[in-house]
Amino acid sequence: MDWQKNLLLAAMAAVVIMLIMRWDDYQQSLVPTEPVAATSANADSSIPTGVSDNTGDVPSLTPPKGDAVSEQPVASQQAISVVTDSLEVSIDTRGGDITRVALPRHYAHIDTPNQPFVLIHSTAGHTYTVQSGLVGKNGTDSAKGRPTFTTAATQYELQEGQDSLEVDLTLTQNDVTITKRFTFHRGEYRVDVDYLIDNNSAAPWQASLYGQIKRDSHEPNSDTGIGMKPFVGAALTTNDERYKKFDFDDLQDKTFTTQIQGGWVSMVQHYFISAWIPNAESQNNFFLRQQGNNDLYLMGFTSEAVTVAAQSQGEIHSEFYAGPKNTTKLEEISTYLDLTVDYGWLWWLAKPLFAVLDYIHGIIGNWGLAIIAVTIIIKAFFFKLSATSYRSMARMRKLAPKMKELKERYGDDRQKMSQETMKLYKTEKVNPLGGCLPMLVQMPVFLSLYWVLMESVELRHTPFLWIPDLSVKDPIFVLPLLMGFTMWLTMRLSPTPPDPMQAKIMQFMPVVFTAMFLWFPAGLVLYWVTNNTLSFLQQMYITKQIEKEDTVKS
Repeated sequence: MDWQKNLLLAAMAAVVIMLIMRWDDYQQSLVPTEPVAATSANADSSIPTGVSDNTGDVPSLTPPKGDAVSEQPVASQQAISVVTDSLEVSIDTRGGDITRVALPRHYAHIDTPNQPFVLIHSTAGHTYTVQSGLVGKNGTDSAKGRPTFTTAATQYELQEGQDSLEVDLTLTQNDVTITKRFTFHRGEYRVDVDYLIDNNSAAPWQASLYGQIKRDSHEPNSDTGIGMKPFVGAALTTNDERYKKFDFDDLQDKTFTTQIQGGWVSMVQHYFISAWIPNAESQNNFFLRQQGNNDLYLMGFTSEAVTVAAQSQGEIHSEFYAGPKNTTKLEEISTYLDLTVDYGWLWWLAKPLFAVLDYIHGIIGNWGLAIIAVTIIIKAFFFKLSATSYRSMARMRKLAPKMKELKERYGDDRQKMSQETMKLYKTEKVNPLGGCLPMLVQMPVFLSLYWVLMESVELRHTPFLWIPDLSVKDPIFVLPLLMGFTMWLTMRLSPTPPDPMQAKIMQFMPVVFTAMFLWFPAGLVLYWVTNNTLSFLQQMYITKQIEKEDTVKS
């Protein structure tokens, strides 16, 4: 019947649309239309309540009533270079800001392994920097100026045998000595950022820590295929939602603020993120906003006020992460930070699929073979369901001549055509939905694996056979052509729609998919080639089985 054929075509069209529109709008619908206030009705008045001036860099709290902010000269500022096995970092002595982060374990381009991927940097046409400081009663940072620290050296390097490296920046504020300490760890992209307060004065010292990421709306190049646009923007966790994301257009309309214990705020792009993770025991205020009318956006937090008694010492702790979106590492750093590896609304299927993929890679040691192995496992899991579908499709294919005869006889009488078609299905004991519904049941799993392969930084710059990088297109287009060919073979075993227009549409589907997949990441296309090949072999086997059964009956 027409509605059944239309259902199948609609399902295939939906798959095409979902493939093209990788970054679905589902999560975007969660963005609030109004600023969100602090979630706690009984918020402590000592906790910073957000940003009162949206034109400057430094978050403004209530006007200070104690000692004046210590303003330091800016002429002596200089860059501090820090090199570890995982990070190459530049720190500005003015403010102690991180101005550049490069990742030596990840290349800028696969053909230039001596040039690390630069995640954070600022140039004449691009701004991306990481700022932190102290605001409030005895804060060192304000709209009036930023402090300039002193340091024992301008170059630091994690030596062989060292597990960690401490970089201290020092500031004297009257009788208070403030040390801003960066602690780097071997094999880690996480940096501890601590303020050590030595209060030798006769009065209590009080301030709040702030950390923020300052960036413009520039979108890095991403070779992910036609119409596929990875998300670039801010993300954080709240009391109401584990993972909330905002693109830059959202922040042009409204400032977002929220309060949560612990938490994190991040700048997300394809494969990589930077994130501030304040003290998990502190009530922290998070903010996302545009800086004035400029193409600059601030994503950050302010902690609750910390008081250090006279003649005593205190510490304010936070962490900063800049590196790949590695699910395991992000889970260890903070709750829900791993959700920045955005698998879309099917994350609950995608996460276990990635766990299986990662486990198999640990055994095989090759990501290309791991993709093939996972595809085989999925096909095996759905073997019986697929067999039911292919058996139904094979039966429908054998009915094609009779269906064509009915259309020629009753083509002008749609009601009679429908009645005779149902009678034919009943006589031949064929379920017209038997070929469609089992495939629809499997679709969420296949789409989940698709998103896993799209988001997995592990595939970046990973070779397989003739392919130098599974995260970008096949350079000689062998895999897309194989995908189109296997799809054409599979469709030859499917029943041909009696309607000529529908039949032509079905014939063009392999061509459309091949053209689209020419630019898709090779890891994705490898999955589809494997899946199509297994589908064709299973469908051909079942078709021959049915032909043999019919021969025996005859």
